[in-house]
Amino acid sequence: MQFLKVQNLSKSYGDKVLLDNISFTLSKGDKIGLVAKNGSGKSTFLKIVGGIESGEGENVMVDLTKDVSVGFLWQDPKMDPEHTVAEVIYDLDHPHVTAIKNYELAQAKNDTDALADALAKMDELNAWSMEAKISEVLYKLKIENHDQQIKSLSGGQQKRIALAKLILEDADFIILDEPTNHLDIEMIEWLENYLQRTSLTLFMVTHDRYFLERVCNHIIELDRGEIHSYKGNYSEFLEKRAARLENEAVVLGKTKKLFKKELDWIRRQPKARGTKAKSRVEKFSEIKQQASKRLSDEKVEIMIQSSRLGGKIIEAHRLSKSYDEKVLIKDFDYKFKKGERVGIVGQNGTGKSTFLKLITQEIKPTSGKIIIGDTVVFGHYKQEGLQLTKDKMVIDVIRDIAEYIPLEKGQKLTAESLLERFLFPRSQQRVFVSQLSGGERRRLLLLTVLMQNPNFLILDEPTNDLDIMTLNVLEEYLLQFTGCLVIVSHDRYFMDKLVDHIFVLEGEGAIKDFNGNYTEYRRRKKEAKEAKAESESVKKASPNAAPPAEEKRKLSYNEKKELRSLEAKMQKLENKKTEIAEAFNDTSLTPEKIKELSLELGEIQNKIETAENRWLELSELE
Repeated sequence: MQFLKVQNLSKSYGDKVLLDNISFTLSKGDKIGLVAKNGSGKSTFLKIVGGIESGEGENVMVDLTKDVSVGFLWQDPKMDPEHTVAEVIYDLDHPHVTAIKNYELAQAKNDTDALADALAKMDELNAWSMEAKISEVLYKLKIENHDQQIKSLSGGQQKRIALAKLILEDADFIILDEPTNHLDIEMIEWLENYLQRTSLTLFMVTHDRYFLERVCNHIIELDRGEIHSYKGNYSEFLEKRAARLENEAVVLGKTKKLFKKELDWIRRQPKARGTKAKSRVEKFSEIKQQASKRLSDEKVEIMIQSSRLGGKIIEAHRLSKSYDEKVLIKDFDYKFKKGERVGIVGQNGTGKSTFLKLITQEIKPTSGKIIIGDTVVFGHYKQEGLQLTKDKMVIDVIRDIAEYIPLEKGQKLTAESLLERFLFPRSQQRVFVSQLSGGERRRLLLLTVLMQNPNFLILDEPTNDLDIMTLNVLEEYLLQFTGCLVIVSHDRYFMDKLVDHIFVLEGEGAIKDFNGNYTEYRRRKKEAKEAKAESESVKKASPNAAPPAEEKRKLSYNEKKELRSLEAKMQKLENKKTEIAEAFNDTSLTPEKIKELSLELGEIQNKIETAENRWLELSELE
């Protein structure tokens, strides 16, 4: 069943063409992800599809099938600031929700007659399942205080409330604009599972590549006003896009040769004579236009070098931080090493931002101390973003830091040239910051941080609002970055690619150092949870059974020998793992070679885990 039909859709703002005569269809069960560079018109495209804005063009048509209910989630949802959370959530035109609302109201008033009527209505509609669903959604999205007014909530909390309401509306077709922003990783994984339902149809913009991989079955790329459609998830999109660009490059090369040939012919002809000659002249204009076409190779260029980093970097000695009775960090000891890459994870409120402010000395610890080496230069990309006056131009933001940026071998770059490499053309450099899209502002903020040549880089939710193309370039830069890197991010793909180990903020001040990336951490956590549940299940099945006596014994000679050999074996495997990871940086790798390396990397990781488990087993006996 076709839900949406778009034909001949165009949209421009002044001279900037966002959509150029676009046509496509969307059917029931389609889960389409829209991918494009920042400022290309993704949000505008969603609003036109949802009927919020109108399109342009001759015979334009944006047709939503009649009786298909549509739900929206925008980046900045609008809600009545005076309403409470409960009032917003229960403001749904749904008979089950109305019955639940009347039931809870009768309970609050302790009105016996009204409660009896409400109970009868709940039973009649079988609304109890809806009540359970509301409770589950609010719990999963950590919406706890239902009496708070909307105006007292942060932007992230308001986004979660809008998402909860959208899920409860249970529309046939939903449109999502960056749904993972302001969600922690557990919420994102829960939302992934919800959106994977086959009955759901969706059209969304997201920079979360694991989300695109696991939820979408169709990717649309918006590039220079045109769309390119790819069946499949994000991995398939990457393969098919690479093939398309390669084919376009071949065709463009042939067209340019033909253009040169036709140009020579045109110059030799004083005047086109005869039907054949006139036809060739008319065809020349079309060839010229095709030969002048630029391929989709525009990308951010990051050439900025980090400052030299000395031997002493940052040392934390019994570091603690409390606010009244709430303990966020307790007795934390750590010495950062050169080239270290650490991710920071933990539920909201466990102190991630506080930890960052402590190591940069923005705030003072309750006890303990931080020692910072003389050569450390911080670069701190903050979650709250740019704090700039609305009447400031993009070029002035950069010039306030430096007119020229030093590069390697004594070279330097002007502020204008640097902005061009960050995809701000000269025409856009005179634009006021207030006119930039959310992603363009984030890109500008990233530039202001990097151009200060930091050697200790802290990225606090850097992926919010950045497009996938910019993220790919940023990741490649960070893989080559020689300084220390600390990342707080809900983007699992970003974390997995860049960090070596993780500080897990477990609450009540505890920080655990986990050796591995985020996916490995989540897997270990899931295994531990399942093992605990199984153990409790066994205890319940035989509550009076005495725990089995553990036989105490020492390691045999062969086991001691095995223990020593395991340490050497694990080191070799880790070296091989690093070697393969570095091989992925080769941009000339074929898809077949990438697949081969991925399989080899998986086998080595399995061997490392087996060796580690055996090493732990023997170490405990020792």
